[in-house]
Amino acid sequence: MSGETDLKRLLAEMEPMLHDGEYVYCTVEGRAAAWFALEPIGTFRENEGITLILERARAEAAGLSYGPVLRLITLSVHSALEAVGLTAAVSGALTQAGISANVVAAYYHDHIFVPAADAKRAVEVLQTLSRRDN
Repeated sequence: MSGETDLKRLLAEMEPMLHDGEYVYCTVEGRAAAWFALEPIGTFRENEGITLILERARAEAAGLSYGPVLRLITLSVHSALEAVGLTAAVSGALTQAGISANVVAAYYHDHIFVPAADAKRAVEVLQTLSRRDN
């Protein structure tokens, strides 16, 4: 099943959903499989190490250091990986509101990690963007 590529439809149908819980980015060394017991929701291998995106409580339980505490917003629309402009539109709207955003594209949806203190305001910004482009 292919995702949506039309930017106007993506924005109109994105329905941002704020997840419960707090998430963090950590970096670890070794093999990724050694860290899967922490149930990261995202991983990425870089030259410097493996980035894990996981629940804050799991990072703390494992004694891992981490950066800022984030909340997760999922755009409910099924966006195609080759869609053009969604990330730019979303990050641009959040930038205008002074909210940092870390966007992760997965197969079905785009996911945005924002500072925990800005999460509800970020959802409002995205809802306004969605209505504006309807």
